[in-house]
Amino acid sequence: MSTIIIVGGGPAGLMAAEVLSQAGLEVHLYDAMPSVGRKFLLAGIGGLNLTHAEPFNDFVLRYGSRQPEIESLLHHFTPQMVRDWARDLGIETFMGSSRRVFPLEMKAAPLLRAWLRRLRSAGVTFHTRHRWCGWEANHALKFSTSDGEKSVHADAVVLALGGGSWAKLGSDGAWVSLLAEQGVVIAPLQPANCGFDILWSEYFRGRFAAQPLKSVTLSFTDTTGKSYQKLGELMITATGVEGSLIYALSAPLRDTINACGSVTVYLDLAPDKGLPRLIKELAKPRGSKSMANHLRSRIGIEGAKAGLLREYLSATEFANPELLAAAIKAVPMKLMATRPIDEAISTAGGVCFESLDAQLMLKTMSGVFCAGEMLDWEAPTGGYLLTAALASGRAAGLGALTWLQTGKNFH
Repeated sequence: MSTIIIVGGGPAGLMAAEVLSQAGLEVHLYDAMPSVGRKFLLAGIGGLNLTHAEPFNDFVLRYGSRQPEIESLLHHFTPQMVRDWARDLGIETFMGSSRRVFPLEMKAAPLLRAWLRRLRSAGVTFHTRHRWCGWEANHALKFSTSDGEKSVHADAVVLALGGGSWAKLGSDGAWVSLLAEQGVVIAPLQPANCGFDILWSEYFRGRFAAQPLKSVTLSFTDTTGKSYQKLGELMITATGVEGSLIYALSAPLRDTINACGSVTVYLDLAPDKGLPRLIKELAKPRGSKSMANHLRSRIGIEGAKAGLLREYLSATEFANPELLAAAIKAVPMKLMATRPIDEAISTAGGVCFESLDAQLMLKTMSGVFCAGEMLDWEAPTGGYLLTAALASGRAAGLGALTWLQTGKNFH
């Protein structure tokens, strides 16, 4: 019987283990942490977003420049197949108002427990607290354990080591140098679905950090002249901004900063009101009311939104109805940098698909397959990350299985 080693106990690694163990192979899964699925559990704290129920042709557009590579994986493990797979584990799902798909219990732990029961019953052996350290001269895998170094041979290997965010949960990107030494082409890891730094004043930071800006439209233009505009919600932080609206545009924002050093975005704080209406309302007599009260009663802008206007407008501009209305429709914010990679929800970059064959096997290392976030792709939050991770884990598992069954004779 062939022995398979999987390194990494996240969704991609667990899915590869499922495919291979169900085929009757001896599967050993190694993970550096005391238990598997730690980042998966963290993702489920606010409600595990498994996948998304939008039409497939729209779904695949979320993967940017790597859409062709990810789409080929998703054709074999579609969002609906993710829901069917969860149901087979005893986890029913539902579609929210935004078409995001969640388990009925909204938690990751029940699904992970059911999944691990299935894997153990299929014979998967788990080795935790084993940190992968590369290869020996005889191609054995090296692991660092509490009992010292350990070498293990395998007939095939699936690497599912994650990206470079949330190192304390296991995905620290330490694998990059190990694969680079083997001639694997790796795109630099970068933050994705991340926050951005803004040079707030001390007053604004102290007064409005951790407050949301709800129902705003963010717009900007990248270095190629492409314009972006999206409605949503973001959060003011002590260092800048984060939240779903920012995450959805984090890739082009990051890339523009990389090219230009910064990017200026414009927020429409009242997207449901046109500029003429704003000017008309603000120009009405306010009597003894302060401008802040006038702004709240006439336009409905207060709190962090009003604070943001004060942050960027002089007192004279704030008192001028036309200038204030123009700022409400396009208040400028200069994003200086991404937040550190370890704070990001996910990462871009990783093993380039050009270093892999169609079965996700490394071209420079026969029998070594890669899956999950360690591959060079990114996507916004909303179930897209998890669905692609699962699909790539399944593809790598099937690739390893086919390679073994065909006598290790394809590349």
